[in-house]
Amino acid sequence: MTSPFHEPAEAGTSFRESSLPGHSPAVPPPGCPARQGPRPAPLYGPGLDGDALPALYERLRAEHGPVAPVALAPGVHAWLVLGYRELLRVAREEQDFSHDPRRWNLLREGRVPADSPIMAFVGWRPALMFADGRQHRRMRAAVADALAEVNGHELRRMVRATAERLIDSFAARREADLVPHYAHKLPIQVIAQLLGVDERTGVQLAEAIAGTAAASADSADASRRMGQILLALIQEKRRRPGDDVTSRLLAHPAGLSDEEVLHNIVVMIVAGNQTTKNWIATTLRILLTDPALRSSLTGGHLTVDDALDLVLWRFPPTQNFPARYAVRDLRLGGQDVRAGDMLVLGLAAANTDPEVLPDGGRPVTGNRAHMAFSAGPHTCPAQDPARLITRTAVDTVRHHLPDMELAVPEDRLVWASSPWTKGLAALPVRFTAPHAARHTAAGPHTATPHTPAGQGDRR
Repeated sequence: MTSPFHEPAEAGTSFRESSLPGHSPAVPPPGCPARQGPRPAPLYGPGLDGDALPALYERLRAEHGPVAPVALAPGVHAWLVLGYRELLRVAREEQDFSHDPRRWNLLREGRVPADSPIMAFVGWRPALMFADGRQHRRMRAAVADALAEVNGHELRRMVRATAERLIDSFAARREADLVPHYAHKLPIQVIAQLLGVDERTGVQLAEAIAGTAAASADSADASRRMGQILLALIQEKRRRPGDDVTSRLLAHPAGLSDEEVLHNIVVMIVAGNQTTKNWIATTLRILLTDPALRSSLTGGHLTVDDALDLVLWRFPPTQNFPARYAVRDLRLGGQDVRAGDMLVLGLAAANTDPEVLPDGGRPVTGNRAHMAFSAGPHTCPAQDPARLITRTAVDTVRHHLPDMELAVPEDRLVWASSPWTKGLAALPVRFTAPHAARHTAAGPHTATPHTPAGQGDRR
């Protein structure tokens, strides 16, 4: 079985090979954004963090309109879709915008190095994120149905118990960094349980995922370990099915192969873990730094769900989502897009598009027309369980550490640097002794009626 990461499809001659003597110089092909005017703005580099990204989007919008040329890595160019209406068109019209990276002109022409860091995110694999039409509907049905069977009451109990264990691990110190000690650990531990992974294997899986996402020299080895763990899990669930997402994927009438199950699990893990981590950390940040919002929440004027939606509008966990590939030459947002060009969905930029948002771009409470979960046939199928996990994680730490406060000035908070996601690198807090009350749901499991995750529990 192939590794779930670093699988460039049809890479051809590498960018570096094409620069050697005897080869043609690596120049952008006809139709590439790099040949159509201003130099593409880089979406990579040490200066690209949570503070810099919003200003970059507005500069690109002012200079180019709703679609702008960008570079994802040196020599790797794409279009960033900044406009709300333009993003809806790209997300909805599969006949013009494919999810299959094997259509990407730079990849077909050998202009993307096999070891390019972006290949971990855009390299083709047999998963719903990289499929169109009937094949996408087949795999999405299996994933959506497997997630729909998650018991909402049981998931809430699982998240709360996990959150309380993590809080117990640092409570005695009266201080913690809520990113590595809480927001980073909680989602993957919950996801591992949903997949049917035992506790020991869950720790190994979490370590392998962290190593893979680090984009370091050890990432390839971590990726192989993750693939081995998941393959062993699939083989075990073939022999002994359980009440878990992996077993439901294997038993689904769609008839997914072991390889398809593995790669769809990888997509679920990578997408779900990183975005939920960012959603939890950012929600806690605004509750710690926005006294008016915190007061409204404490007084009952706003719900935790209202706070979660404000985060999805203002600071969506995924900033830019890769990718779509133009099926034909077309005009989009005033730009000439050629067949095979990559288009990146600028979810955060679309959320602030002045052409569609009222009140100077300030979202209305209760409005869920944001683009945080994308749109169209590929709208995130896990948004209900992701919301339940995030809500429960935020609620639990608020109730157990009611007097927590930032341990550093807000302007000293550090953001992780990534073209794809917006997340804090650290969220240091201090607090007094934790609240002694425990939720009974954290105790032994008791039978509850089945409630799909995310339904019937809005606060």
